[in-house]
Amino acid sequence: MLKDIRIALIHYPVLGKDGKIVSSAVTNLDVHDIARTARSYGIKKYYIVTNLPAQQEVVKAVLNYWVEGAGREYNISRTEALQLVELKSYIEDVLDAIKQDTGKEPLLFFTSAKKRPNSISYEEGAEIIRNTDRPVLILFGTSWGMPQEVADMCHYVLEPVREKSDYNHLSVRAAAAIIIDRLIGEEV
Repeated sequence: MLKDIRIALIHYPVLGKDGKIVSSAVTNLDVHDIARTARSYGIKKYYIVTNLPAQQEVVKAVLNYWVEGAGREYNISRTEALQLVELKSYIEDVLDAIKQDTGKEPLLFFTSAKKRPNSISYEEGAEIIRNTDRPVLILFGTSWGMPQEVADMCHYVLEPVREKSDYNHLSVRAAAAIIIDRLIGEEV
């Protein structure tokens, strides 16, 4: 049975290089590539979270071209993937949308390239997802990662993809694909 799994790419709140909370820029590649991963793995919705109106316009322009415009005729498989994308201003808006859609509070999974206390393995995460009847939301951060206040909102913190590596700076696109595969790859 396909689970109700959703993902969110967080552009606010995220950490800047100096450790302060900032808003990060949306990249066209993140919109496209993560949507394609989401579609490939049966993800129900891919939320892009940015509080900046100018960045929201970037996302709207990409979606308009590929979902409603000429891109739809050029590459229908890209259209299928980008139809999963929903733009939200804040994480709370995502949570509200999921609760309104399902009637249930989602289980939240926090991802990070840094080891955090009480992190769980992907095997444990996959088991939790298999056994829950609640929707699941996996959060992916941009910039220098998500702040502690976001981790505190989450039910689970996943271990880093390359915890023991001396170089752990995967793009969010690559990390999202790896994490999604580790959590639900067997289910698809």
